[in-house]
Amino acid sequence: MANNNTLHTENATQCHGYAALKAADKLSPFDFERRSLGPKDVLIDIKYCGVCHSDIHYVNNDWGVSVYPMVPGHEIVGIVAEVGSEVEKFRVGDRVGVGCISDSCGKCEPCIRGEEQYCEKVPIRTYNAVDKAGNLTYGGFSNCIVVKEEFALKIPANLDLAAAAPLLCAGITTYSPMRHWKIGPKHNVGVVGLGGTGHLALKFARSFGAHVVQFTTSPEKVQDALRLGAHEVVLSTDEQAMKAQSSRFDLILDTVAAPHNIDALLSLLKVNGTMVLIGMTGKPVTITSKILNWGRRSLAGSLFGGIKETQEMLNYCADHNITSDIELIPIQKVNEAFERTLKGDAKYRFVIDMATLKK
Repeated sequence: MANNNTLHTENATQCHGYAALKAADKLSPFDFERRSLGPKDVLIDIKYCGVCHSDIHYVNNDWGVSVYPMVPGHEIVGIVAEVGSEVEKFRVGDRVGVGCISDSCGKCEPCIRGEEQYCEKVPIRTYNAVDKAGNLTYGGFSNCIVVKEEFALKIPANLDLAAAAPLLCAGITTYSPMRHWKIGPKHNVGVVGLGGTGHLALKFARSFGAHVVQFTTSPEKVQDALRLGAHEVVLSTDEQAMKAQSSRFDLILDTVAAPHNIDALLSLLKVNGTMVLIGMTGKPVTITSKILNWGRRSLAGSLFGGIKETQEMLNYCADHNITSDIELIPIQKVNEAFERTLKGDAKYRFVIDMATLKK
C-alpha cells in the first residue's frame, strides 16, 4: 500500500515496512518515504527490531496521541548503509542502533545535561511524531531508517545483534533508574513483573551486585526468574509471602503496564526507599499517602535514558554479557506477536527479523 501522507521530496529515501492505518488496526505492508540523506545523517539498513508493549499502546491509541498511518518500532539495530558528507562517528558497515527518540531541541537544560528524553520542547519520537521539517516519523518495522548521527548508537561487536535490539528500550528503561539511584552491592532491589522489561531489570540488578527479589503473579515463572538471576521469587498473590517482605527494599522497579495494587508494593520499601513506576497504563494510580509518610518513602517515575547513557548501557552490556532473551519472528507474524505480548506469552521479547520483509 502506498502512503499519500508523506511529503514527496527530491531524492527521498524509499522504504517499505508494516503499518497501522487506523486505531487498533492490524499491521499490514506499507510503502513510504523518509527524508533524503542530509550531511549529518546516516542511512541504516535495519536488520532487527524489537516489539515493545508501547508499540501496542500507540497502535491502539491507548494514550490518545497516536497519528496514522503508523509504522511502529523503536528497538532498532542494523548496519550503516550510507553516511552524509559531514558524518564523523560512523562509517558504512558499522553496527548501529536507534532507540525511542531520533531528535530533540538540543538547547534546553535536559538536553544540555544529556537527558534528551526529557527535552522541554518534547523529544522527537522515532515514530508517531513530527520531525523538524514537518514530516511524520516512522519506526523500525521497516527495511531502513534515516537518523541524525548524534541519535545513532554503536552496537559493540560482541553483542548478538538481534538480542541487543531490546536493549534500546527495555534495557535502557531499567538501567537508567538503577544508575540514577546508585544501586550496588549493599542494596535490596525488587523487580515487579517478569516480562520484556522486567527480565532485563532482573539481569541488571543482579549484575550491579544487589540482592534481587522478583515479584510475579505467575507460578510458572518462578524457575525462570531464578535462572535469570533472582535470589528470591515472591508470588505477589500470596499475602503472607508479601508481608514477609515488608520494609525491606531500597528500590523497587515496577514494570507492570496494567492496573494493580501500588500500596501493597510501597509497604515493602525501607525508610527512604523508592519505588519507580516504569510500566505505563495511561490510567490514574491510587495510593494511600500515609504509606509514604510512615517511612519517608518515595514514589517516582522514569523514562528511558539519554543518548550518552544509552551508549554507556550498551558498553556495559558488552562487558558483562547482557542481552535480552528473545523469540525471533518473521514480520508476517507481528500481529500474532502483539496478541501474545498482551497475554504475557513471550519469553521475553519478540524481535522481528527484517530479512523476512522481502518475502
